[in-house]
Amino acid sequence: MPVSSLTLGQYLFDCLKAEGITDIFGIPGDYNFSLLDTLERYEGIRFINGRNELGAGYAADGYGRLRGLSALITTFGVGEMSACNTVAGASSEYVPLVHIVGAPKSTDQQAHKLMHHTLLNGDFDVFRQMYTHLCAYTAILTPENAEQEIPEAIRIAKQKRKPVYLMVAIDLVTKPIVRRVAPEEKKTVSSQPALDAAVQHIGGLLNGANHAVLLTDMLTLRYGLRDAVQQLALRLNVPAASLLLGKSSFDERHPNYIGVYGGAFGSEQVKHIVESADCVIAVGMVWTDINSGNETAKLDRLRLVDIQPEYVRVGESRYEPVMAADLIAALSAAGWKRNGGLPPVSFPYDAIIGEPDQPMRAASYYPRFQRMLKDKDIVVVETGTFAYGMSQVRLPAGADYVVQQGWQSIGYATPAAFGACVAKPNRRVLLFTGDGSLQLTVQEISTMLDNGCRPILFILNNNGYTIEKYLNVKTANQRYNQIPAWRYTQLAEAFGGTAFTAQARTNRELDEAIAAAEQAQTSRLCIIELIVTDPLDAPDYLIRLRKHLEEQERLKG
Repeated sequence: MPVSSLTLGQYLFDCLKAEGITDIFGIPGDYNFSLLDTLERYEGIRFINGRNELGAGYAADGYGRLRGLSALITTFGVGEMSACNTVAGASSEYVPLVHIVGAPKSTDQQAHKLMHHTLLNGDFDVFRQMYTHLCAYTAILTPENAEQEIPEAIRIAKQKRKPVYLMVAIDLVTKPIVRRVAPEEKKTVSSQPALDAAVQHIGGLLNGANHAVLLTDMLTLRYGLRDAVQQLALRLNVPAASLLLGKSSFDERHPNYIGVYGGAFGSEQVKHIVESADCVIAVGMVWTDINSGNETAKLDRLRLVDIQPEYVRVGESRYEPVMAADLIAALSAAGWKRNGGLPPVSFPYDAIIGEPDQPMRAASYYPRFQRMLKDKDIVVVETGTFAYGMSQVRLPAGADYVVQQGWQSIGYATPAAFGACVAKPNRRVLLFTGDGSLQLTVQEISTMLDNGCRPILFILNNNGYTIEKYLNVKTANQRYNQIPAWRYTQLAEAFGGTAFTAQARTNRELDEAIAAAEQAQTSRLCIIELIVTDPLDAPDYLIRLRKHLEEQERLKG
């Protein structure tokens, strides 16, 4: 086969650029210098240096959720092992991420030399083998296989919405690739007989139903089905709810939207509408303990239409291959429509409560957050009390909501918010994080400042890991859930930058801080510290969850 003048590194970046990637996150290390040197000379993609691999990986995750694909560069061994948690999270939450690892020289690997950043046993494949459990695809790149392996890895990342892993020796990055015949793109398509049979089966359920409801979840987001499900809700004239992991998978200002379904812990109105339905059409559902409200959610499988990306299950029958987009389009065109108006619902944070000079509580600050949100905002939320409280906030039209409710790695949201700023530089980014979570990845505020990002950061200072205190119903006042007291409004100064800062203890102070931050955000990063004196103050969702856990513990005794 002919040798190209294009090097392996150039070809890799060409493939990523063709997918719309304009930024690659990572950390330099001596085995990835040739990758980074190539990237520095490459037009159209910039390298964004994080403070550590954990933060860089989370930033890539946040970027990938908003742009459809992201990339991360680390060095061999120490770098890729530090990034393991972020890649595992991307796998858990269906985020397509290309993890590129710079490795020792090919000759040193072939000689099984004992090199730094290795286990000092001559095994250079051990870390790739580890990544086979976290990624949908792994490959060791060479000039001879680059034209096959790189497109294949990207194709799989996009198809499965999962991370992939590519390792390349430092001395091979600058070698010319060997030209190959481009592989035919493999694409799964719907079986027409299976699609027709599924539509007929679903039509039978709908024809016999007095009340139907639509549920959307995480994979609705990941597979770009939001517009399609909104049209389906209108055509069928049915109420639509989202699950916790899929918040924002349905436009929350849409006339058919009724709220988040959370089993026994969420809205009673939503619970009644969903659980009394004769037919539930669920799109992209991932049935986790969080989505099922610790198994308090009651969905009758015989009345469930479970639409997955490449198949559908109707009751006990499974039809495949059936692409979700094809099935939703067919259902929209089938002509079935529910008669009557939609059930009335209220949203928990529509009304502002709390006197101006009263101390802030969850019941008073969540409505204020809802009021401040604007169309097309990007709302990034940390796992913990914020994740449960913000799940009940009604988002404005076109808003994106970034949260890690499946993997739930504490510290995710701060670097993910940075990734969101890079992915969508012309949109407003708001971060809601707790004091305990922030202390795990606070360095990425430095990266935000270094890159001129201007998010609004809300830091809930409630003296420790409140979420952990709520989930542990066996003991109280756990020392391990306490954290050091930091001066959060001085973080920007400590990182060599400037920011608008404010502290809020009362509802009036929060209102004033929000108004000032909205003005300042046009030119600088903003930090608002929310100081709550009651360390066990929490949103209603979490209070009901705690009562459930206490009851479960009582029954065990």
